[in-house]
Formats: sequence, structure tokens, C-alpha cells
Amino acid sequence: MQQLSRPARRALLVLHIAVSVSWLGLTLGLLALGITGYTTGSPEMAGVAYQAMKVFGDWLVLPVALVSLVSGLVLSLRTAWGLARHRWVYLKFWLTLVTVLLSVFSLRPGINHLAAQAAAGTPTPDISLVVAPAVATATYLFITAISVLKPWGLTTRGSRLREAQSAEARAGRARRSGIKGAGVR
Repeated sequence: MQQLSRPARRALLVLHIAVSVSWLGLTLGLLALGITGYTTGSPEMAGVAYQAMKVFGDWLVLPVALVSLVSGLVLSLRTAWGLARHRWVYLKFWLTLVTVLLSVFSLRPGINHLAAQAAAGTPTPDISLVVAPAVATATYLFITAISVLKPWGLTTRGSRLREAQSAEARAGRARRSGIKGAGVR
């Protein structure tokens, strides 16, 4: 697959970082509202918190999560990092995919359920709307850390690709210098 041009890569990287940071901020907002709804003694305050969570869940969670996933996937597939060359990229992809799926199939339905209760005037505090955003926030902070630190090195596939590229480069240098058979093992 052809790599992105430098301007396109930089623009996509800015988009990916901005959306990913937005996803972290959105999750922190959901965590604050979840804690408010769970700990307040006021049914009215809990109802307002759960209704606000519904607005975030309906309008922001899915689009932000999907743009983060897709932009990261395009960056990994269309740059030298690759999707399966480095362990940190591979783990970041799978953690992002899992959190997107959990947002769609667990977090949003939970928010919708409590928002419906709040609209009916009977919000029942639910710890799951504190736990889910707390786990998501910890996951996004971990993903951010591995994006900056880039730990763990190459995958087995990445090592093979790097060795093949090195052998090809040695053979090319040998051809240019006129040495026959050099660079071939």
C-alpha cells in the first residue's frame, strides 16, 4: 500500500491526536457526570446528570470513537509504522477497537436506560456508569502513554520485514559498488 505524502500524514496525525484527546476529555466528562448521578442525594440532580450523559452519548461518543479508530488505522496502514510491525501499534489498535465496541454495545445502552429513568422521574443510581468511564479513561491514558513511549519493539512480522529491507539495501549497495554476490545470505 502506498504511503501517505508528508502533508497528508501530518494532517491526518493532527486529526487523530485531536480526536483522541477529545475522546479522553469526553470520557472524563462522562465520568464526572456518572459520579454526580451516583453520589448525589437529589433525584433531580441525578436526572440532570444522566440526561447530560445521554447528550454526550448520542452526539459525541460514537463519532469521536470512530474517527479516532479510522484515522489511527489509516495512519498505521499508510505509514512506515504499519499495523502489525510494532507491538505498541498492534496493542493500541486492539484496545481502541475494544473500547469502541464497548462504547457502542455497553456504555451507550446503559446511559440510554438511566436517561429514560431520569425522564420518567425515577433515576436509579448505577455504579456501572462510574466504572465504565473510569476504565475507559485509564485505557485512553495507557494508549496515550504507549503512543509517546513506543515500548516493546518489533513484532515477529516487523522483525522479518526489517531484515528483508536490510538485505535488500545491502544488495543494492553491493550492485552499485560492483561487488557480485554481496548482500546475499
